[in-house]
Amino acid sequence: MNAAPPALNALSAPTTPPALDTPREEAFAFGCEGERLLGILHRPAAGADAAAAATGVVVIVGGPQYRAGSHRQFVHLARALAAAGHPVLRFDMRGMGDSGGAQRSFEQISADIAAALDALFARAPGVQRAVLWGLCDGASAALLYLHERADARVQGLCLLNPWVRSEASLARTHVKHYYARRLRERDFWLKLLKGGVGLRAARGLLGNLRRARAEGSEGGGTKSGAESTLRYQDRMARGWQRFAGPTLLVLSGDDYTAREFEEQAKACTDWRALIESSRVQTLALSNADHTFSATSDKRALEARLTRWLQEAF
Repeated sequence: MNAAPPALNALSAPTTPPALDTPREEAFAFGCEGERLLGILHRPAAGADAAAAATGVVVIVGGPQYRAGSHRQFVHLARALAAAGHPVLRFDMRGMGDSGGAQRSFEQISADIAAALDALFARAPGVQRAVLWGLCDGASAALLYLHERADARVQGLCLLNPWVRSEASLARTHVKHYYARRLRERDFWLKLLKGGVGLRAARGLLGNLRRARAEGSEGGGTKSGAESTLRYQDRMARGWQRFAGPTLLVLSGDDYTAREFEEQAKACTDWRALIESSRVQTLALSNADHTFSATSDKRALEARLTRWLQEAF
């Protein structure tokens, strides 16, 4: 005879509530232009340092993905920052995860970011300032938000491997970081002499050289500077220029997106000035991949970000 199934109340028994002196995580819904968004607020322990608790962090998810991130990256990050005393909000943009509405590109989520900031300040009234944390096009979205809105609540930025891709930037990166390596390989020249794969690669190199030169050294947009005709990369730069607070810029060593960003900074005087500003600290993690998937890189990022928050605020 089969054993009787466990009683229903045994399956649904509530877990022991966390102690008041440990960080807590709260799921809640908030609105954005008529749609319902799902957020997770990481509250620091009740006895957390008041100075740290005054600085909240909003995690802007690069897409398309939801609030947990690759290999639960954003979960681990939020818990580490909450343990250091900072309230952290991670959330699903409209059309992603458990949030309603149509999916949008990173160029169209300023309303989502504004709604998340509203929710953070409403649910964590001790927060006096916010830091926008974004990876890849999440970092790009943070700068676009600052270009579109003068939000005094945002007083810090943490930008990881910002997305600035264009046809020319990708071509420059391939020429410098892919073809430069291939041209030093004996195998490439053997294939080229045989007229096989090497010949196609040589044609690809010439095409990339043409595309890299086509865009010009100062980027796109109109010469008149009309806001409606600027490329998203130029709007990002303008948003960053208008921002007076500190920025932590994090670049992975093993990542083409980071290399493209570096090439953009070298090709454009506006970007170079931003990178070299005294308000910007750059952290280069030489072995890290795009999402800092190695435990050592993830821990190094969390520790450096925590220290930067303490120093900056």
